[in-house]
Parts: sequence; structure tokens; C-alpha cells
Amino acid sequence: MKTILLWLLLLASGVALAQSNLEINTPAVAQIKSAMAVRHGQLAPHYASGALGLAQDASVQLRDPNAVPLAQRAAVQAAVAAENNDRTALYREIAKANGNPSWETDIRSTFAQRWIDKAQPGWWVQTAQGAWQKK
Repeated sequence: MKTILLWLLLLASGVALAQSNLEINTPAVAQIKSAMAVRHGQLAPHYASGALGLAQDASVQLRDPNAVPLAQRAAVQAAVAAENNDRTALYREIAKANGNPSWETDIRSTFAQRWIDKAQPGWWVQTAQGAWQKK
């Protein structure tokens, strides 16, 4: 009985997420995306150098601090923190805009895979097991 109930809950969660609009564009979502787009220009060279990686939890991680010149390290760490705050806000706003704040975790998981799938060749991504690999 427990297994059937768990399976039904997982199935319902997947169906709900499949019906959600991940491309929804509210003013809050647009503002977050805009800030992320501007910041991407600052982060892109560090993805390319291998300093940053796209983590399995849909965040950006400073994978190799030594790949960032010491004079830039604090700025890069601040940009990563801002990026991760915006990513969390984005998942929350998309769930809220879909009328289902409880979908935030599922939306985060979906975006985690999207970010990794869209990563450019040579960027570092984290596998489901937590290992880093070059795409």
C-alpha cells in the first residue's frame, strides 16, 4: 500500500510539473531573468576557464578558485552568490506564477537539467553522483 501511494504521489507530481508553464513571464520573473542575463557576461569567462561549474542542484559553484586571479576572486564569488540567489528566486516565482508554490523543488530539478543540457562544450557540469565532468 505504501509503495502504491508513493508511486501515485510521484506520478501526480510529474503530471503537475508537466502541466506547468516553465516559460511563464511575470514582471518578477522578467526582472530576475534580466539581472541574470546581465550577470552572465561576467560569469561566462569563468565557465570557460573551468573556475565555475553548473551543479546538479541548479546552482553555480566556484569549482576551481585557483582558476580565478586573486584580484578578481571576491567579485566572482559575489557574482556567484547573486546568481544563486536569483536562480532560487526564479524557481520560486515560476512556481508561484503557476499557482503552485509547492512545485518549486520540481521546477529547480527541471532547470538543473536544462542548465546542464545548455552548457557549452568545455564547461564543467556536475553529474547526478556529484562528480564534475567537462561537457
